[in-house]
Amino acid sequence: MNELEVLDISRDAVFTLLKIVTPILLVALCVGLIIGIFQALTQIQEMTLAFVPKIIAVFVTIILLFPFMLGQMQTLTESLFSKISGGG
Repeated sequence: MNELEVLDISRDAVFTLLKIVTPILLVALCVGLIIGIFQALTQIQEMTLAFVPKIIAVFVTIILLFPFMLGQMQTLTESLFSKISGGG
């Protein structure tokens, strides 16, 4: 295994990570932004109001996107195993 193969595997792993994590982070960002605007408008500065909806939204997103995330990880693992067994 040379340096180019290692870089190719690393690049695939990073792109898979980004594909898996991006929807979850976008949901957390949008919910946080909505809650921040709501808190600024109503002047309610309760800490649980900031955390609880984001946690719930992230958990629901993970549950809904779990088949997609599992498929992406399975594709990466299968390509990695095929590279290992095929010698490159």
